[in-house]
Amino acid sequence: MTPNQVIAAFVVVLVVAAVLFYLRTQKSRKLRERFGPEYDRAVNEAGNARAETILENREKRVKKFDIRPLEPTARRRFVDEWRLVQARFVDDPHGTISDADRLLGEVMVARGYPVADFEQQAADLSVNYPRVIEHYRAGHAIAVRHAKGQASTEDLRQALIHYRELFEELIEERTAVSTAATRD
Repeated sequence: MTPNQVIAAFVVVLVVAAVLFYLRTQKSRKLRERFGPEYDRAVNEAGNARAETILENREKRVKKFDIRPLEPTARRRFVDEWRLVQARFVDDPHGTISDADRLLGEVMVARGYPVADFEQQAADLSVNYPRVIEHYRAGHAIAVRHAKGQASTEDLRQALIHYRELFEELIEERTAVSTAATRD
């Protein structure tokens, strides 16, 4: 090879490397913007490259679901039931957490999310609700402590507040379907 060919090959390698770096950076930026705190959580748990693969796989999984808005009557029923759950808290804080968790599961099913184990549910929900999924996890952690007899009434109140964040997002008139369509 001539010196000019070596230089040209070196320049081509540099350009390809720069383009690949740029594409990788853009992909990371888009995932970070899309998932917000959930992106950081995934990176802390799995490392950067692995976390991005996990988040992309979540998106692919959730895209296969038939996520739909709530029917108006179902929405009203869920809102009314949530109000009753909150009102019962004063008299029965221990039972209220179970009721709130059950109601969240019913709303998820009505929206088209499969109800599986907690971690899978949280992962699935994080695709469309990345900003509030941390509340769901925090509420669930308190519920788990409660089941072991390790949660105070104040803890249970906090769990209900955390659950309410996700509940309000799930029953909103706008749908995750419309946000998913704008991502494509």
